[in-house]
Amino acid sequence: MADWDVLWINANLATMAAGGAPYGAIENGAIGIQGGRIEWIGPMSDLGGKPETLADDIHDACGRWITPGLIDCHTHMVFGGSRAGEFEKRLQGVSYEEIARAGGGIVSTMSATRDASETDLVTAATPRLSNLIREGVTTVEIKSGYGLETATELKQLSSARALGKALPVNVETTFLGAHALPPEYSGKQSDYIDLVIEEMLPAVADSGTADAVDAFCENIGFTPAETEAVFTAARARDLPVKLHAEQLSDLGGAALAARFEALSADHLEYASEDGVKAMAKSGTVAVLLPGAYYTLRETHLPPMDLFRKHKVDMAIASDFNPGSSPIPSLLLMLNMACTLFRMTPEESLAGATRNAAKALGRVDDRGTLETGKRADLAVWNIKQPAELSYWGGYNPLWTLVRGGSTVDLGALEQAA
Repeated sequence: MADWDVLWINANLATMAAGGAPYGAIENGAIGIQGGRIEWIGPMSDLGGKPETLADDIHDACGRWITPGLIDCHTHMVFGGSRAGEFEKRLQGVSYEEIARAGGGIVSTMSATRDASETDLVTAATPRLSNLIREGVTTVEIKSGYGLETATELKQLSSARALGKALPVNVETTFLGAHALPPEYSGKQSDYIDLVIEEMLPAVADSGTADAVDAFCENIGFTPAETEAVFTAARARDLPVKLHAEQLSDLGGAALAARFEALSADHLEYASEDGVKAMAKSGTVAVLLPGAYYTLRETHLPPMDLFRKHKVDMAIASDFNPGSSPIPSLLLMLNMACTLFRMTPEESLAGATRNAAKALGRVDDRGTLETGKRADLAVWNIKQPAELSYWGGYNPLWTLVRGGSTVDLGALEQAA
């Protein structure tokens, strides 16, 4: 009787396990998979038998590199409409504020999302998500936040769950009701926060459609006190929290997130050393979003040296959304993280694997190639792991494995 269902042989493994060799590398290695999980991993020389006697299904990587399946831990994948026209206007000199006053910006996406059916939202998001999967992504987080009313927020979350059932990807969902103020609550921000806490959040929790709760703590978003109220309500319902923090200014959002033991604080361009220290103490991951930094032409870098100094884990994500990061490519984020934020290739790959899993509260289950973890593998036509950050706009994925099973990339190409 075979030891494993599936055996990958003759592979170079970037396990991304912390410590040890760079990238956690095992050259000329093998991976034994049983029941969708990694049962054995190590050098070929330690296999203890001929491959054909150890597994029913054998795959020869022929010297290719295998990494954990990539994880995009911050997206706004489900939305209605497009803001390409606004993109053109901004390039012609029209300010974001002028566009917003004319009914554009988040309000434009909100209106289109409210008008769309769940089928419309799933249909629109399918090619976007298919593109990510074809780049080696096996887990993606999808936020709500474009409904800004109970029914549409639930519709967004339900659509995200439906995508996870229709496509070969693990979907994590986040409720982001405190994303922006809808027009009907203009001048009544505290009333809207009451709606989020007293109506939206209970409905979301009761429906079981969200794995976490997020908020946008910023001068153009919600105050620290309002954010704290949302977080208190979320934690009372045993929902973990994460935070859009310090993107445009330092309001103490990083420290606030840490106080609630948030899974992550995201953006963080203006984070202070006190905020970074608080994150280090709480284990809150810094999720860096180079796509938004690039699209908005920001110049204030996140405090990379402080994250390293205080040993705060850094994840990276696409922040894919129709306004500030219309880029459904995590591979491009690997390159941008190195070129814009001066991350090393190893840091950037850890940011899209091990640390991204931690930012979703899933690091015990995925994000590294280790025994007991999900057999989510990306097999690449590369000579060294640094190529995943080096190439920009090029996809070297050869094969994708999710839960031990090979993904039909051809079918995904048609969907995209």
